[in-house]
Amino acid sequence: MPASPIRKLTPFADQAKKDGKKVYHLNIGQPDIETPQGMLDAIKGISFKVWAYTPSEGTFSYREKLTQYYNHIGYKITPKNIIVTTGGSEAITIAMMACLDPGDEVIIPEPFYANYNGFACQTGITVTPILSVIDNGFALPPIAKFEKLITSKTKAILICSPNNPTGYLYSEEELEALKSLVLKYDLYLFADEAYREFCYDGRKFTSPMHLDGLDENVIILDTVSKRYSACGARLGCIITKNENVIATALKFAQARLSPGLVEQIAGEAAVDTPTSYFETVNKEYTNRRDTIVKALNKMDGVFCPNPGGAFYVVAQLPIDNADKFCQWMLESFSYHNETVMMAPATGFYSTAGKGLNEVRLAYVLNIPEIEKAMVCLEAGLKAYPGKA
Repeated sequence: MPASPIRKLTPFADQAKKDGKKVYHLNIGQPDIETPQGMLDAIKGISFKVWAYTPSEGTFSYREKLTQYYNHIGYKITPKNIIVTTGGSEAITIAMMACLDPGDEVIIPEPFYANYNGFACQTGITVTPILSVIDNGFALPPIAKFEKLITSKTKAILICSPNNPTGYLYSEEELEALKSLVLKYDLYLFADEAYREFCYDGRKFTSPMHLDGLDENVIILDTVSKRYSACGARLGCIITKNENVIATALKFAQARLSPGLVEQIAGEAAVDTPTSYFETVNKEYTNRRDTIVKALNKMDGVFCPNPGGAFYVVAQLPIDNADKFCQWMLESFSYHNETVMMAPATGFYSTAGKGLNEVRLAYVLNIPEIEKAMVCLEAGLKAYPGKA
């Protein structure tokens, strides 16, 4: 079971804090944006006498409310197309177990969300990585390269758009190309859409759900964590129009009994969050992105593409080893008694040796703190003994 590159350096950060250092946490996608008040008020207003189980697929009232949200963005579903999960993580693991057998293969463009490796390990699935590169901002690799990786064991392709860790936003043209491949080989197309709301510069979000002819193939994996800055709610869902997948996924959902009642009450209220909330958040993240990308690209030997969505960047640094560097920043370095915690990009690749000179940074802090963190990082790069 692989360790999380996002969390594995936590003991070093904890020690740095004990030593009196201020640590800027750019390692994890925990937004500092306030959770919508409607969600919090719904929790405060709870009046049930018994904190009971919910249906394994989630309460009908929550799934009905979710249907309103998804149909507003053109998914054309009903409550029966949704299974509520304990976070997006459970959505991914249940989808993997429902659609693939142990030993089956899923193709994933890398770098990818590090825990995909962990989920595959848990479920006995084999990850087949396909490399996207920083030079073109981590665009989708050519479909011909995908096709070369398909074997008799290949059952699915997994994408995340906007992407974690790169922030890349797949275009409609890229998804249409994937559609052709998926239909040709009758594969599942898993789409992790945790960052759907975070698209910048007027760019359009396209989901596989928007494409015709994929109803039996598409499995949407979603969560309230990022959309409503409610990571602690642990509330996600699987969406598909494939009735066999829903029926099988429900068996796994029944085995773990049910998703939380309180979380679903809050989730219902979340759907009524006004559009103004997302407009404000989107503007804030755009400014943070511009701040961090500009600062990184001003540093000697650093390259950082400008992402189209999510709230992460992957930056290439003039270092020998990202794991060593990120640990060194916490363990051995400080600038005015401050340091920066980042996620080494090696953990976002499945191919050994990739990402050695890359880090992922989450721009989840306010702009003044991002600016201070970048000053600190630049000083750290100048002082680091393991320069490339």
